Amino acid sequence: MEFRQIECFVVLSEELHFARAAERLYLSPGRVSQLLKELELSIGGRLVDRTSRRVALTPLGRGLLAELRPAYDALLAAVEGAKAAARKVDGTLRVGFHGAPTRLAVAGLRTFQERYPECEVELVEVPLSDPYGALRRGEVDVVFTVLPTGESDLEEGAELNREPYQLALPVRHPLAGREVIQAEELAGVSLIGLPPSAPRGWRERSAPPYTPLGVPIPRGAQVSTSQEGLTLVALGRGAMLLCRPSALLHRRPDVRFVLVEGLPASSLGLVWRAGERTARLRAFADTVAEQAAPRLAAVS
Repeated sequence: MEFRQIECFVVLSEELHFARAAERLYLSPGRVSQLLKELELSIGGRLVDRTSRRVALTPLGRGLLAELRPAYDALLAAVEGAKAAARKVDGTLRVGFHGAPTRLAVAGLRTFQERYPECEVELVEVPLSDPYGALRRGEVDVVFTVLPTGESDLEEGAELNREPYQLALPVRHPLAGREVIQAEELAGVSLIGLPPSAPRGWRERSAPPYTPLGVPIPRGAQVSTSQEGLTLVALGRGAMLLCRPSALLHRRPDVRFVLVEGLPASSLGLVWRAGERTARLRAFADTVAEQAAPRLAAVS
């Protein structure tokens, strides 16, 4: 005896109409009839009398329904309770970010907290040199980071923005007086990058080894954070690429940011451990994506 047979019998007893019962169960009337017959064979007697004009329970059917109903209702209540618990957004969500949260991230965080006041949000800075380590160790639940990750054990959310790169330069650098430079001109600067411990794709996005035409770009110092890199830039020890929102957050008088044309845009998104998309995380990802959608649509 299967639960689907019992469910079919209970719903049919309520509707006393095969087509309406089938509609509620998302089945065909023929399948409802088949399930009922299987149940009757298991029990050894007719549960329903059916004519061209009416459907009615037999005495055996009425007795079975009376015995089944409390257990059936309790089972449904337990399932609905479990669903509600799974959807509940409370507890603590630990959110990682690199350097400083962008305006997009802050707007998403603020809206999430307004919608789900029972869920506490903790912010954790994640070093550029190890963008996924805190996630893998369980120190954070989700990270704002550059997409794509190329990591099989991580799951990516929707793209949240698409931004050009800007080059951080010492204020006295010959290119610092320009508004825009071309990607090929990166061959004339030493790019400050990340250490070998960082994922290769991450390193090559932060400090490409070649220009789009294949000209080598000199490598500069290796740093773990944006602030370390910008301090070296200010000291005249190289240049550093940042996406435009990060550049806006890191303005300082001893560093000049110049737009770079010809590089693929930087894309920000949320990343979490594969298979661990909790109700909190789903609600957060949906809220942030909703905040980002109008701006992303404008640049698409």
